[in-house]
Amino acid sequence: MKFPTIDIYSQKNVYQLFIGVNLALIGIASIFYTYNIVDNLDTREHRQLAIFAQLIEYQANHPDLTEDYTKLFEIVRENIKQSRIPTVLVSEDLQPQGDINLDIPSNVSEAEHTRLLKEAFEEMKEENPPIVVDVMGTKQYIYYSDSPLLVQMRYYPYAQLLSLLVLAFLAYLIFSSSRAAEQNRVWVGLAKETAHQLGTPIASLMGWVSFFRTDPDRYPEEYTREIEKDINRLEMITARFSSIGSAPTMKYEKMVEVLGPFLDYLKRRISTKVKLQFINELDAERSMYLNRNLFEWVVENICKNAVDAMTGAGELNVRMFALNKQEVAIDISDTGKGIPRGSWQKVFKPGVSTKKRGWGLGLTLAKRIVEEYHGGKLFVKSSEVGKGTTFRIILRR
Repeated sequence: MKFPTIDIYSQKNVYQLFIGVNLALIGIASIFYTYNIVDNLDTREHRQLAIFAQLIEYQANHPDLTEDYTKLFEIVRENIKQSRIPTVLVSEDLQPQGDINLDIPSNVSEAEHTRLLKEAFEEMKEENPPIVVDVMGTKQYIYYSDSPLLVQMRYYPYAQLLSLLVLAFLAYLIFSSSRAAEQNRVWVGLAKETAHQLGTPIASLMGWVSFFRTDPDRYPEEYTREIEKDINRLEMITARFSSIGSAPTMKYEKMVEVLGPFLDYLKRRISTKVKLQFINELDAERSMYLNRNLFEWVVENICKNAVDAMTGAGELNVRMFALNKQEVAIDISDTGKGIPRGSWQKVFKPGVSTKKRGWGLGLTLAKRIVEEYHGGKLFVKSSEVGKGTTFRIILRR
């Protein structure tokens, strides 16, 4: 079943998707670019230490070095120090021979210094393969770790991506808050204007009722009472619309006394081809904390949607029962067109309607009344296309 809509937020959803896709692309591009930089830095640090290893070999194998070569050796060593690359030189039997850029206190004993060096190069073994140094036929090894700059650059894209996600989340919250506030203003304004416009025809109808009663022979009292019931119903609807945007008055009501009479009233005003059955499994004294007018509005909205889904003919069952000591459930089941599984959440969005002239606010308002005002739940419990739908209302004490 397709849902023709007047969804005024569909364009904004496109903007959200556009922003989300662009943030994702920025994040992916940032990660790839940063990893390219990291690879270049890693290669450069390895080359620095490879050159240092060659200088050590040459110095050890040529004892008669000139002063210029010694200065070159010191320059390369200083460059490694400035790059802050932690480095340990060990012998063939893995005994520490020297170190650069290790934070070892100068006042420790020689044995403690050696122990700390061993711990350092044991950790370095896990990070990078050693560089071999050939000293007069004896092999030595240079172990090293990544410099702090390289370590920071490895984690930088994740930090940037996290920042983008936080910004996207904040933008979503701002948009959702703005949209909710806009919806509230539209609903409240529409509801109060509707209540105001209903006032005039209701007053006129009350006048007609009074006129009919002046001539009971021509206008039977039975008809007049039925019209009066509808006027009272309209007054109740007007009161409902007027209360939108204000905190509702809540009190404990016996559920059987609320739902039973209301369904009796509703049964006389829907198609005679719809069989409405009320199945009560609740104790007669069971009370729930609610606003009677708003709760009846919710049930009426769901029942009328069910009648529309059945195109005026079928079965409508309302079953009320206790889930536990704190919760009461009302299942409203029809034998209508059914709702596809992927649309179970969509039917509660504003602007979504299965009717050509529907505004798509009924179920949205019903869900809001149940969940925000009564602290309960309203959802599609089950539905099968071509067989029918069951909505469940859960109320909590």
